[in-house]
Amino acid sequence: MRHQEEVKWSRLDNYSKVFPATWSPKDPKVFRLSCELFEAVEEDVLQRALDITMENFPLYRYVLRRGLFWYYLESSDIVPKVEQESQPVCAPIYTGLRTNLLFRVSYYKCRVNLEMFHVLSDGAGAIRFMRALVFNYLTLLYRERFADIALSGDTSSISEQMDDSYNRHYIGKKAFREMARNEKAQRVKAYKIRGTRTDEYRLSLIEGSMPVKAVIDEAHKYNATLTVYITSVYLYSIYKTMPGRNRNQPIVLTVPVNLRQFFESQTARNFFSTIHIGYNFAKNPDDLEHIIRSVADDFQNSLKAEKLNLQLYKAVSVERNPFARLLPLPVKDFFIRAAVKSYDRHTTSNISNIGKIELPPEFGDYIREFSICTSVRKPQLTMCSYNDRLVVSISSPFKETDIQRTFFQTLSKAGIEIEITSNL
Repeated sequence: MRHQEEVKWSRLDNYSKVFPATWSPKDPKVFRLSCELFEAVEEDVLQRALDITMENFPLYRYVLRRGLFWYYLESSDIVPKVEQESQPVCAPIYTGLRTNLLFRVSYYKCRVNLEMFHVLSDGAGAIRFMRALVFNYLTLLYRERFADIALSGDTSSISEQMDDSYNRHYIGKKAFREMARNEKAQRVKAYKIRGTRTDEYRLSLIEGSMPVKAVIDEAHKYNATLTVYITSVYLYSIYKTMPGRNRNQPIVLTVPVNLRQFFESQTARNFFSTIHIGYNFAKNPDDLEHIIRSVADDFQNSLKAEKLNLQLYKAVSVERNPFARLLPLPVKDFFIRAAVKSYDRHTTSNISNIGKIELPPEFGDYIREFSICTSVRKPQLTMCSYNDRLVVSISSPFKETDIQRTFFQTLSKAGIEIEITSNL
């Protein structure tokens, strides 16, 4: 008698439940992490590197399935294939019409791209995969030169990679319930950026590559961190392009926070929360020094342990509601879409810094820079750094580029040299 092989499956982590319910051709919930090398990519070597990398990341073999009550991940035997880049940036990966892996690896000239449906992981998780992929590629390409080089920093087991860290760190204190109500009551309607949609929902992407040290030095003039400084310049740039009739509305930015920095976790899945950084130019000075001071205070207050535990409570408590568990999947999707639409009324834009990407120092002569961007419903700023290169990417669904121009001009006037690239 032939025994059928057991199919491995996994529930979605908490935040992942939002993405299949809210994806659309306008915003396919895809983000891209890119590595630019100094030499052209060799496809066959990149394919071998991908094959090796997949052995240590079983999560990346999963596909998304629909159940009666929830979406879930199911293990597959699909083999990912490297392809030359031929689709628009952050083109849809999951459409619900076919069974496929939730990421793709492509290349173009000197650039390697990892694109991912957000259900699979967040930026921090994608960095772990990308680091391994680039490491395997370079050690295969220069086998003798890098024979004694090892990739440090990731010793997690498979069970740790698959961990649902939201539920593991959930604290169901009643006090959080009242705090959540008060926070919701304090929300205000934020300024909404409007513009002319790009053709065929294509992403408008403008990237600026600049020296990290120059930006840090400028930030230190204001006693600020790099993230606080860039966030403040972005707020200022949005304000400078606001119509006069809207300048009484606050600008509110959503900022993802990597919770692995605050809670013990080695998960390769999503484990982030969001905080809000706001500034009302009708009630406060519009000079950069005041903006930076306010943004720094917002970051400091939002990153306290109590606030982060509150974010976890809000994320997981709805999922644990017995009534919500019994709702069929189409009804759950309806309520999730309605909640996201309501949430969007209170935010203007998003900004995300996935931080410094580290690889063995011997690779410095082969890797120029890394960058990250994401599909969007509204303009969004993302950034990351490698060695002394910081790449700031502003993606937008609109043809207008006034915010982008103002942002990079502000940095340039501060004496920061910037290389601009665009897909426009």
